[in-house]
Amino acid sequence: METITFNQLRRIKDALPDGSTHKIADLLGVNVDTVRNFFGGDHLQAQTAGIHYEQGPDGGLVSFDDPTMLNLARKILQEHKITVC
Repeated sequence: METITFNQLRRIKDALPDGSTHKIADLLGVNVDTVRNFFGGDHLQAQTAGIHYEQGPDGGLVSFDDPTMLNLARKILQEHKITVC
């Protein structure tokens, strides 16, 4: 399990190059809306299991039972030499 703030999650999502959500979806064999939901979207047709929100400062906390999507996003950012604060 990994926990970060919601605002950190959004900064990662916002820094991803165009097409990254589709790339992550293809790599994991999931619907692109599932990836969008992982990063804070609200797409009703997609899965969201394993993501837990807790209200608090900096947008609150987000815990992931499986941080695979988050790790792939970080890998994409590293490959493009994009730094997220």
